[in-house]
Amino acid sequence: MHAPPWEVRSGWDGRPGVDGRPGDEWGGERFRPPAAFRLLAPVVISLLVQVPAAIGIAIWSDAGWPAGLGQVLLAAIGPLALLTIRRWPGPTVAFVSLAALADLLLTPDAGPPYVALAFAIVIAVAHGATVWAASSVVAAWIAAVVLITAWGQPWHPFRAAVTTLALAFCFGIGAFVRTRAARMRQVRAEALARRQSAEERERVRIARELHDVIGHALSQINVQASVGLHLMDRDAEQARTALANIKATSKTALEEVRSVLGAIRTDADAPLSPQAELAELPRLIAGVASPDLEVRLDDRLDGDAPGRAAQFAAYRIAQEALTNVVRHSGATHAVVTVARDGDALHLTVDDDGAGTAEASVDGSGILGMRERATLLGGSVRLLARPEGGTRVEARLPWRATP
Repeated sequence: MHAPPWEVRSGWDGRPGVDGRPGDEWGGERFRPPAAFRLLAPVVISLLVQVPAAIGIAIWSDAGWPAGLGQVLLAAIGPLALLTIRRWPGPTVAFVSLAALADLLLTPDAGPPYVALAFAIVIAVAHGATVWAASSVVAAWIAAVVLITAWGQPWHPFRAAVTTLALAFCFGIGAFVRTRAARMRQVRAEALARRQSAEERERVRIARELHDVIGHALSQINVQASVGLHLMDRDAEQARTALANIKATSKTALEEVRSVLGAIRTDADAPLSPQAELAELPRLIAGVASPDLEVRLDDRLDGDAPGRAAQFAAYRIAQEALTNVVRHSGATHAVVTVARDGDALHLTVDDDGAGTAEASVDGSGILGMRERATLLGGSVRLLARPEGGTRVEARLPWRATP
């Protein structure tokens, strides 16, 4: 779908306008005319200034048809040449300079300024053809001064100075337009990079949430299903309990996955992240526990609760650590301990399995735990316990903010 003739852009913060590109660096909305208008406007303005004036001067001076037609053609040829300046800025500005020189030498000294030359200089410099513009204009200007002086019609010094300043002013405008265009390109590139970086961070966050939620849920379901199959014939009640745990785990996992995916919807009521808290740790531990694995919670907070960000990160770290215990350690006992240590929340997950601190250190789960802690200004360490097994130790700022 094409943008409208007048494109509305948003602020310089990188949010795209209707054409999908960042807006003006000065903020607010910016109106940008279409390319056809920017191409034709200099042509039309130059024709409207030069051609009627050339016709009027030809009639006023009674130049006759051949001379009058020549004056009108010289007045029109420069503006029409501007139609090619965006594709060939250098040759075009040279041609317009030559046309302006011919108009100056061959027409009466009472015509309007050759406006097409001013547009040619500005556009050529803005498009990077500064050398072409400077060499063409300087050569034409020196030729004009020399030839007019040689014909015995010297210019007044004031007129020569004003013309020189006007030409220099056109070069200044072109340089300003080129500099500002380069700045706009830089701003757009930076805005695009910021937007891509934000999108990448959001993708990583969603992937991390899905990894934690789905990985933990599948591990629990696998353990409980194994228990149910093992006890189906010998202990129907225990098998029934395992199936109930599978049902509860899958239901919770579905709710958390919906909550995570709600972050990429446009629905304003969708939560940006699952709101798991330390109060949910008993439910988490109950879902992990099995006849082959005893898991215990040691809560030393005495009812004191850290900030929501620290609670959420601690819950996810504990969830991932217990998932690793179930998957990899072969442990029979695990202890989750939460305590306050000054201005920090101290979380440890100990197991008596065969794993070590080096085991699976490159896994995405371990990296995810460390990333969660680092984002809040905390840390996660994996330690080998002297008595055997592994300890996951996390320290999170008590009042951490996301």
